[in-house]
Amino acid sequence: FFCFIFSCRSSAKLVAPLGCLVSRQKHTLPDLPYDYAALEPHINAEIMQLHHSKHHATYVNNLNVAEEKYKEALAKGDVTAQVSLQPALKFNGGGHINHTIFWTNLSPNGGGEPKGELMEAIKRDFGSFANFKEKLTAVSVGVQGSGWGWLGYNKEQGRLQVAACANQDPLQGTTGLIPLLGIDVWEHAYYLQYKNVRPDYLKAIWNVINWENVYSRYAACKK
Repeated sequence: FFCFIFSCRSSAKLVAPLGCLVSRQKHTLPDLPYDYAALEPHINAEIMQLHHSKHHATYVNNLNVAEEKYKEALAKGDVTAQVSLQPALKFNGGGHINHTIFWTNLSPNGGGEPKGELMEAIKRDFGSFANFKEKLTAVSVGVQGSGWGWLGYNKEQGRLQVAACANQDPLQGTTGLIPLLGIDVWEHAYYLQYKNVRPDYLKAIWNVINWENVYSRYAACKK
């Protein structure tokens, strides 16, 4: 069934495939590599605190509950229960994966443009950094309801692609693309500061993108 694994070595922890281990460690909320107020004025402290300590924490807690129920269903051979639990595993597992990437994609020392191989790949696959930025912004603005905009790496084709995922659908699990940069466009990521004007939030977030982290993910996925 669902085996949620962070594909790049630069990602923090590997998540054990569901049902593959009889005993497993519970998922935990990762610490942020910066203070809640560190991304101001682009993302304010209140949003960051609620987003991390409440929303992400809820995905982690619900994922642990769903995995425990799934383990019980496996032990009982209850296939119906296993199938019925898959939406909860996908939603909460995806929420945990997506946010764990998202926090590291941001930095108070971020912004500007990437350098080196990543910049060359962006120019090759999108024509220019400006074109890439415009495309990822447009994809993110265009998400209906809640979801994510992504820059991903297509390992088979050896190129970068932008994509959107609904709700908390994890990029690799639903498209096969390896996640490099994710932009959360759920309203809880911006509403307290930007109200319903998603384009203003998306304009601001480019000032805190951690290109070193995105590059390290890109380099790891190419090996």
